[in-house]
Amino acid sequence: MDVAFGLSPPVFLVLVLAVLASFFVSSSAGLGGSLVLIPSLALLIGAKEAVVLGALLLGLNNVVKAFAYRESLPFRAAGVLVGLLMVGSFIGASALVRAPDRLVGIGVLASFAVSLVAERRNWLQVRQVGGPLLALGAGATSGFTGTSGPLKGAALRNLRLDRAHLVGGASLASLAGDATKTVVFAREGLLVGDTTRVAALCVPLMFAGTFLGRRFNKSLSENGYAWFFWSVMGGYSVRVAVTLL
Repeated sequence: MDVAFGLSPPVFLVLVLAVLASFFVSSSAGLGGSLVLIPSLALLIGAKEAVVLGALLLGLNNVVKAFAYRESLPFRAAGVLVGLLMVGSFIGASALVRAPDRLVGIGVLASFAVSLVAERRNWLQVRQVGGPLLALGAGATSGFTGTSGPLKGAALRNLRLDRAHLVGGASLASLAGDATKTVVFAREGLLVGDTTRVAALCVPLMFAGTFLGRRFNKSLSENGYAWFFWSVMGGYSVRVAVTLL
């Protein structure tokens, strides 16, 4: 008997485990959920459906994540980046069908590399200019590829927030971007019955993954978190690089 998207119960269980893992990573590092979620969904239900369902799942999860990190939400510091990310998300989601994935992948890798070098060498002027541009690009790439990890992560690092506020800022940015994408997809009639059914079934996983991830985040030292964060960013870049082969 099929559960949703024509999946059998064992295969649907694999989907559920991927969803839980994505929520845990997202809550631990502040972002990274799409690194696990989008490829897993794409293998199981198709690329376009994965972007649509991923936006809905991650958007709902970011509501829970924003609540979990409610004491460290940097509204003032991250306000401009969040606004630009929403604009980019609208543009990217609207162009979902026509997106040139190869060109986007090259742009993501190039932007991430520049931002990483700028941080390591303390090129402050590049960082100040790059943050807003990275946020706009993050929203656009997220809109039509389902992931904005390297760009969004780099943009947030440019704000020089401490660990708690970095995770809080990522929660705000992700919530705004995913909500924008979901509105566009709903307007285009892409939120079908199976999509909303799966999202409803995954609500308990949002709480479990988010609060387990927060506990893991608090157990890390600042240096440990920095390594974890950049490992997630590196994972994003490896994933993008593989798609270009």
